[in-house]
Amino acid sequence: MLAASGFLTVGVFLALVLSRRVSVLFALTLVPIAAALASGFGGQLGALIADGLVTVAPVAIMITFAVLYFSLMIDAGLFDPAVTRILRWAGGDPLKITVGTALLTLLVALDGDGASTFLITVSALLPIYQRLGMRRIVLAGVICLAAGVMNMVPWGGPTARAMAALNLDSGQLFVPVLPAMIAGILWVLVAAYLIGRAERKRLGVIEVDVVDRARLTGAQRVRFWINAVLTLALVVCLLAQLADLEVLFLLAFLVALLVNRPSWAGQQELLTKHAYNVVLVVVVIFAAGVFTGILTGTGMIKAMAEALVSVIPDSAAGLLPVATAITSMPFSLVFTPDSFYYGVVPVLAETTAALGGDPAAIGRAAILGQMTTGFPLSPLTASTFILLGMSGVDLGDHQRFIFKWAFGTTLVMTAVALVTGVL
Repeated sequence: MLAASGFLTVGVFLALVLSRRVSVLFALTLVPIAAALASGFGGQLGALIADGLVTVAPVAIMITFAVLYFSLMIDAGLFDPAVTRILRWAGGDPLKITVGTALLTLLVALDGDGASTFLITVSALLPIYQRLGMRRIVLAGVICLAAGVMNMVPWGGPTARAMAALNLDSGQLFVPVLPAMIAGILWVLVAAYLIGRAERKRLGVIEVDVVDRARLTGAQRVRFWINAVLTLALVVCLLAQLADLEVLFLLAFLVALLVNRPSWAGQQELLTKHAYNVVLVVVVIFAAGVFTGILTGTGMIKAMAEALVSVIPDSAAGLLPVATAITSMPFSLVFTPDSFYYGVVPVLAETTAALGGDPAAIGRAAILGQMTTGFPLSPLTASTFILLGMSGVDLGDHQRFIFKWAFGTTLVMTAVALVTGVL
């Protein structure tokens, strides 16, 4: 009975989200609440929801301060000198421009927010592409590849969702796949080189002048270096896991506020400007806590896993993470990130655990493709249309051009994850 209720709950959730009949927020909350009431858990509903909210609270706090921190750094112009230097190095060489596009996107995408990454990179690079006669589809494609890999950072959408859905921390989920992520970055640079070489062959090299976008003087220069050192220290502390991610981001954000926005008026302006992005993400994270709290607390996930175990041979346990990794990227074209991470991944993880495998391996496998290499290709994410709208590229053309390169990223990262033994 519980297994049937669980599968029905997940099925209704997926159907509602994919059909866009209701918002993700409503699907994540009302569907499991209705399932709990129908299954006789009405008296425990409050405790189940509370338990779920507690498990995702650290992720929600981390996301809040991560978005605010990197938004503040972007507003402060931390990345502007890098934009200028990359463009000056590339000059009028389409190959260098393409590789520079990848490098710039890898840097800007540290904020884990696809929308802001696309806004910054397309705005900076589209005039150069137009002046050289380079194809816009190359711009959109290379940005897509680089932003996809960087979306694996713990404060990015895929990893944050996976941590919330499986109640894992970054040490269990992200750090083990760091070598795979580095391999993915190298693959993106190789892909950018090959794509850029084709553009150079088509156009040749053209001489252009690059306008310096970031002339720093006096107090600005001092503030820039403080921000740079602070960000570098933050990244080192995050990777070394010197403290919980939410604590590190909170402390870094407070220091950044004192340096860049010491006045209350300036801080109000910052919070008002970026409140929408913060609230949008955090509300969904808490809604996911309701969903996973109910499905876990009622025993539905365990019952679904036991039902799957009964039809899956024991020898297949080790194949589930690999299968998840390979299929997660194509699944990004069918499943929204919320439906995949909160509806599919927990069931696969529990099934793996029941078969004697590591449930965390499913989470690692999922972030190697679903909404990582796939999110800037998916018609189910709004940021995809920001990228395509700003660059003036058709969705179908974009998918046909870059799909093989994006899928290649997932395959490369999966291979490295297998070699390092994290899947």
